[in-house]
Amino acid sequence: MRAGQLLLSIARIAVFDIAGPLIIYSTLRSAGASTVTALIVSGASPALGVAVGMIAHRRVDAIGIFVLAGIALGAVIGVISHSARLVLAEGSVPTGVFGLICLGSLLTRRPLMFRFALEFMGPGSPKGREFAGLWQYEGFRRPFRNLTALWGLAYLTEAAVRIVIAAHTPVGLAFAISKVMPLAVTAVLVLWTVAYSLHHRRKGRRIAAAFERDEVHGAGPISNTPTAASGSPPAAVPE
Repeated sequence: MRAGQLLLSIARIAVFDIAGPLIIYSTLRSAGASTVTALIVSGASPALGVAVGMIAHRRVDAIGIFVLAGIALGAVIGVISHSARLVLAEGSVPTGVFGLICLGSLLTRRPLMFRFALEFMGPGSPKGREFAGLWQYEGFRRPFRNLTALWGLAYLTEAAVRIVIAAHTPVGLAFAISKVMPLAVTAVLVLWTVAYSLHHRRKGRRIAAAFERDEVHGAGPISNTPTAASGSPPAAVPE
């Protein structure tokens, strides 16, 4: 992702997912609207953000559809129950479901984080095809399984914490936390993922250099290197 695109994505999140809902909620409450009404209407801002993102990228985004479904579910629960705390707690459902999907994907052929990375590169692109071909190596598969497990556990934990906050703190404060916490958790996970990937990339380069030195001296494969013994490629996480 280019720097300009990244900045636009961050700006869109800040405007539509944080500032927009908080301003709408505060404005409606000041105007005398009920808490449930203010919470439901505030969902219009992130929904608009999803629509803007889809138009900008000219494609239907699976995560965006997931977000829209969560907003719609929260609105239905609010209309039926008239409970602000249920609306807030419902916001944790998509987060928890995503965590379960991450963990469940570990039982499938390829975990979710690998699928996301491949989709980002483009499965039909030369880089995407090369990336997909590396899946045959255990040293390449292991980091993606670890990352997927981490993301799944982190989102399940976040969902549980948000439910507790929704049940035991003032609605306005719980609403503000519900808008900031997901982004904070995701930011930490992204930073950790980048650091983890860089670590494995450097490790892969060291193994590649060792293979090259060994071949030059005619000693054959490095049998005492776990990654080499498992048939892994030089780089566990590609550029």
